[in-house]
Amino acid sequence: MIYYDIYEDLRDKILEGTYPYQSFIPSETKLVSIYECSHNTLRRAISVLMLHGFVQPIRGKGVLVIYRQERRANFVLGDIETFKEAAARNGLDATTRVHVFQRIVASAQVAEATGFAAGDELWHLERVRVLEGKALIRDKSYFLASALPGLTASIAEDSVYAYAEDVLGMKIVTSKRVVTLDYATSEDRAVMDLLDFDMLAVVTNHTFNEQGVMFETTQSRHRPDYFTFNNTAVRGY
Repeated sequence: MIYYDIYEDLRDKILEGTYPYQSFIPSETKLVSIYECSHNTLRRAISVLMLHGFVQPIRGKGVLVIYRQERRANFVLGDIETFKEAAARNGLDATTRVHVFQRIVASAQVAEATGFAAGDELWHLERVRVLEGKALIRDKSYFLASALPGLTASIAEDSVYAYAEDVLGMKIVTSKRVVTLDYATSEDRAVMDLLDFDMLAVVTNHTFNEQGVMFETTQSRHRPDYFTFNNTAVRGY
């Protein structure tokens, strides 16, 4: 999609400081010339930048950069972004350790907890995300097995989403997310570098493909000192 390529290029230029905080990006006319695209395509790219909190149009002046780099690693709630992509965007060394990889049939209890149907065949994964040598995130995931045939532990160590999109041709469209706090459990402490933290930031997501099929639910349990979760709210009129 041309507009999304333009969005990613503008986003990257903002992230790397080519267009710094409180500056204006080039005019629409100039950007249309740079990207050799239509005005509508460019406006769509700008709208995605707005949605993700990078810019704000100012009437009569242009498009202002409102993004400012956070001190902590920044995981954006409004984006569907893989762990590897988020780590790369933040300039962090990242690896994934797979602790559980099994194919199961959803029990009534699992169905109630995940939103899948009892009897569905699922991949059950538990992974630990390591950033800069620190085990900081514990993911508990269930994936619909029929949506991800051929999934392996090795693929899960790399990127399930990359496998789904690049190998299987899936289009991942929507992720519904809830952020809560929870006490650290003994299971968390066994695999995470928690120091003396006893509370975790927990992000639970239910993710859907272009067919409207929920193929994943994941609970990501984060050590709280290392992350900010960034989203942009827009007041409706």
